[in-house]
Amino acid sequence: MLKILGFCRKIIITVADWFYKPFSSYIPQVTFRYGFTGGLNTVLDIFLYFVFYNYVFQKQNLDLYFVTLSPHIAAFAFVFPITFTTGFLLAKYVTFTQSQLRGRKQLFRYGLTVIGAISLNYIFLKFFVEYCNLWATLSKIITTCLVIVYSYFMQRYFSFKTTCVKE
Repeated sequence: MLKILGFCRKIIITVADWFYKPFSSYIPQVTFRYGFTGGLNTVLDIFLYFVFYNYVFQKQNLDLYFVTLSPHIAAFAFVFPITFTTGFLLAKYVTFTQSQLRGRKQLFRYGLTVIGAISLNYIFLKFFVEYCNLWATLSKIITTCLVIVYSYFMQRYFSFKTTCVKE
């Protein structure tokens, strides 16, 4: 299993670095890898959400006996742990490979960063839609851009902190 994961890691790094070549004069490699792996994880998240919403839950409520989840919330609840895990693994083993922090500490800090990102999504969406009266889609775009910047800096300098950051 570890050989397969190591092979997947090498493929992802090779592909990311191939796409990085035209941007190498403009953007640090770690920043590009962050965007690349984040994009991969986002595509996986949307794909899994679509599959769970349409085919696993078949657009029906999920009755857990003590609570009933709407299909869109159920899909989110089941997909989130998967993409949380893949996001952490991609960040740890592809993007921020220079970090000397222990894996448990990285995972805990990554979790805090994700909680912060979810909170910021909620706060910014409420602010832009309800107080600034912007369209919901425009608000989501602005919010996503702000949260990406937050997540990058939190992951680079907190979750996967290095003693000496090398570009």
